Amino acid sequence: MAPFLFFRSPKMRENKFQAALKKELKDMFPGCYIFKLDANDIQGIPDLLVLYNDKWATLECKRSQNASRRHNQDYYVADMDRLSFSRFICPENKEEVLDELQRAFRPARKARRSKP
Repeated sequence: MAPFLFFRSPKMRENKFQAALKKELKDMFPGCYIFKLDANDIQGIPDLLVLYNDKWATLECKRSQNASRRHNQDYYVADMDRLSFSRFICPENKEEVLDELQRAFRPARKARRSKP
């Protein structure tokens, strides 16, 4: 084999992280739908859309905390977080983000009616 075949690009590591993350999300949120969004359609759009019951979230996967961010990613993550839930996620912050996502996907409590 040629030596260059042993080179692993950073994109491969991100893809492996994303594939493992999708499996973990499906285990964590049974019946959820996970869609890979097309950054070629809208530059900077997060990688994944997660639909669960009546809630949704987007996740932008990064290979590490220090990985560069592309043009418009900060804007879309912030704007979608304002609308529902959106985060940058990487191996270093995965547990924290998934904990936040579990809280965000909890059913809303019904307001208690006060007695007159």
